[in-house]
Amino acid sequence: MEARKDGRSWRIGTAADVGWLAEGRATAGLSITTAIPPVYEGYATFHLPEGVSFAAHERAVVDVLAAQTPAQPWWLGFLETGAHDVVFPEAPRVPLYWDWPYVLVEAGPEQALTWRTGHMRGDGSLPDLFFPTDRSWLVSALWDDSWTDLGGPASLIAALCRDPLVNARPVGPDEDALPPGLTRE
Repeated sequence: MEARKDGRSWRIGTAADVGWLAEGRATAGLSITTAIPPVYEGYATFHLPEGVSFAAHERAVVDVLAAQTPAQPWWLGFLETGAHDVVFPEAPRVPLYWDWPYVLVEAGPEQALTWRTGHMRGDGSLPDLFFPTDRSWLVSALWDDSWTDLGGPASLIAALCRDPLVNARPVGPDEDALPPGLTRE
């Protein structure tokens, strides 16, 4: 299926496009592998640093990801919460995690930054889930977390951790994903 936006057609994803995620995910818990399958070389969490705008923070995240990724489409996943824009309201939903309904769209970094306004973590635009088609990394923000989880190559994790606007920290696959200074709601 395709949907139109910005004067062009975009491919809408299906369960087959994220089957690898559904099959590889760990069980419920507090570790980062609750959101990110335990298949990556490295893991990190990131969240909005104090005194930085959502736009600057999210632009920094996407810039690092794009710089570390060969040119290719990205899958963008928008979780339907009833309170946040899924960008393509008529698109079919794909169940992920605990059968949460996501709209998946094959697009790219610029669409990740511009298609939506406001998400569960604040006034930003980033999708709740996104990854390149080669699956070399995965970014996932679970609906009840105020931070975002990421799995990918060690070089990507290091690059994200070097950028103060990203505010990332490495996390081991069995560690609690809660960043220091944040609390669970």
